[in-house]
Amino acid sequence: MPASWTFAVARNDLTRTSLVEHPVAEPAGGEALLRVDRVGLTANNITYAVLGDAMRYWEFFPPGPRELGPQWGLPPLWGFAEVVASTVAGVPAGQRLYGYLPPAGHLVVRPERVDATGFRDASGHRAELPAPYNSYLATTGDPAYRADQEDLLVLLRPLFLTSFMLADQLIDRKFHGAAAVVVSSASSKTGYAAAAELHGQGPRLIGLTSPGNVDFTRSLGCYHEVLPYDDLGALDPVPTLYLDLAGASATRAALRRQLGDRLVRDIAVGLTNQRLDAGADETFFAPTQLGKRRQDWGRDELDRRLAAGWRRFADRAAGWLDVRIDTGPDGLRAAWADVLAGRVPPREGRVVQL
Repeated sequence: MPASWTFAVARNDLTRTSLVEHPVAEPAGGEALLRVDRVGLTANNITYAVLGDAMRYWEFFPPGPRELGPQWGLPPLWGFAEVVASTVAGVPAGQRLYGYLPPAGHLVVRPERVDATGFRDASGHRAELPAPYNSYLATTGDPAYRADQEDLLVLLRPLFLTSFMLADQLIDRKFHGAAAVVVSSASSKTGYAAAAELHGQGPRLIGLTSPGNVDFTRSLGCYHEVLPYDDLGALDPVPTLYLDLAGASATRAALRRQLGDRLVRDIAVGLTNQRLDAGADETFFAPTQLGKRRQDWGRDELDRRLAAGWRRFADRAAGWLDVRIDTGPDGLRAAWADVLAGRVPPREGRVVQL
């Protein structure tokens, strides 16, 4: 029987990993078998693991091989897969798809709502999980797809979705009355994608980053001003909204000391520093805003706006990113270790060809 593999991490220690070989699953009636082909690894994937229990990310891809017990988890990845076997009309072998994938050689899905744009995975264990993560887009029906931008798509599109919906929510809420928006971890892909979408919308955009990343972050042109974390005293005391992508309680405390009641809103967005920080006024969750806009605008208009936003961003981001390609399961393991340890420079993106 052909072999497949699964890469897992210890849920209580993300530095511990396991690579297990096992037979390829056979699709039953109503199912299709996907071969995972090309995926991206960013800090976003680390966030999925850090929040695996709190936000149920571990539940999307339960460890299948018997060698992997409940202490192991499969951190979700974004990327491309190909249908290798199917029992479902409209999902042919050879179809190329973009979506949420396990760190594994294969994935069995139960396609539902099949049309020219792709399908939704209706597998029972995913029924109560956030719907946006269950959609698989056929490259032939995806308005954002370009064959020469696959690496940008696997690295930046998931982050762009979060950034686009975050920017949309802030604009919708009129920035809570803020005259300035401060973004921590400003050199992160989520940070600068949000800044690119917000630029020119009114408030002054100020990026906070480590001293070594100041020049790179300034070169992006997304922020009106970029400061190192130890220079918060340079912030003007104007009504300010804080987007916390770093999860660093010391930065939040320093901002509150500096701005006092001028800090009008504090929103947690990400976990660059890999720890939860309960001190924010709220935590942003992209699927919630996505669901709101699907109701407000309808699916077609939402898809149109997302595709248009992606094209604007991708054209700029192509010049900001150097892609490094790793190969195979061992390459995935190496990329995971580097991203987890913070060894990936902000200009570099890690893609794994499996």
